[in-house]
Amino acid sequence: MEKVLIVTASIGSGHVRAAEAIHQAIRDEYPHAAVNIVDFMSRETSWLNALLKSIYLKMLVFVPNLYAFLYQTTSGPAGRFSAQNLIAVEMKHHMQALVDRYDPDIVICTHPFPAAAASCLKKSREVRFLFATVMTDYCVHQMWLYDNVDLYFVATEKMKNDLLQQGFAAEQIAAAGIPIDSSFQQQPKRQESRQALGLSEELPVLLIMGGGLGLGGENQTIQELEELPMKLQILVVAGQNQQLLEELRQQAGQSHHRILPFGYTDQIRRLMTAADLLISKPGALTISEALAMELPMLLHEPIPGPEAENAVYESGMGTAVWLRSGHKLSSAVEQLMQHPEQLRAMKEKAALCRRPFAARDIVRSMAERLRI
Repeated sequence: MEKVLIVTASIGSGHVRAAEAIHQAIRDEYPHAAVNIVDFMSRETSWLNALLKSIYLKMLVFVPNLYAFLYQTTSGPAGRFSAQNLIAVEMKHHMQALVDRYDPDIVICTHPFPAAAASCLKKSREVRFLFATVMTDYCVHQMWLYDNVDLYFVATEKMKNDLLQQGFAAEQIAAAGIPIDSSFQQQPKRQESRQALGLSEELPVLLIMGGGLGLGGENQTIQELEELPMKLQILVVAGQNQQLLEELRQQAGQSHHRILPFGYTDQIRRLMTAADLLISKPGALTISEALAMELPMLLHEPIPGPEAENAVYESGMGTAVWLRSGHKLSSAVEQLMQHPEQLRAMKEKAALCRRPFAARDIVRSMAERLRI
């Protein structure tokens, strides 16, 4: 494993975080390897790709139902092949430019768009590299599936079985989990995390996260929690949204709860360990990190399509409660806080589902394939 190209897409933060976790694992296992991460949807890679990203993000904000319709219409084989061919042919030459530049032994894709381009490029037999796709969802959508993929890494055994039923070979597929940062391999003690954050041991702690696209509605969530008479300690992460951070600080000064707002932070592991419950959109990377920390989840406001399917899967596994449209968030939180045995059961289920070493296992699987 000497030269590795990881191609991701800055559509949300999950695909990029997965790429970074794989990069870190490669450097840990093979310190002398040359590893490059490229954002396939950046203007530097292609102005057309960047335009497509912009349209996608605007669609999520202004016409989410249209996105849901497109997601559903491309979920079957017919939709897959028509969309696949269009994307692959258009983006093939951008992938060719990256391969010419980095001359990789391995190309790893953490988003369907670069995977389509790499598949089309490899089909032409103009290049030779090991091609791996790392799915960053808890469900299989047809847009992830392409020809000429040497290795698929999926989150669960169910996803592996789904691929087997669609005709993929068992040696192509590994249910390794979704790659997350190696810091999540260790669980800090809850008491130590709470002390470090200045939190009381006597009051419940909620962690609110909104996802990398800033569509999680943290403001509205806190307003709904004001309805609860019980006093809560609320950790809320605004990420790089400075305006949201300022609004949260204003809310903190007016709330009867104790609210601690955070901007961009590298303390997510500590925040998760300190919390009794995570309230979040069902992004796959956030879910995977919460599972690693054995943190029960209340999932809401999913992006139509993959995030809704993530919520269905996790609620079915017993690791999360999915707050469906029309249900009150404050009532769901109150129910969980009044029934600690339900939180304990969710925590136990999370311990069975956690895959903190996914990135390392993915790298080792690829290395083994190279040796065959």
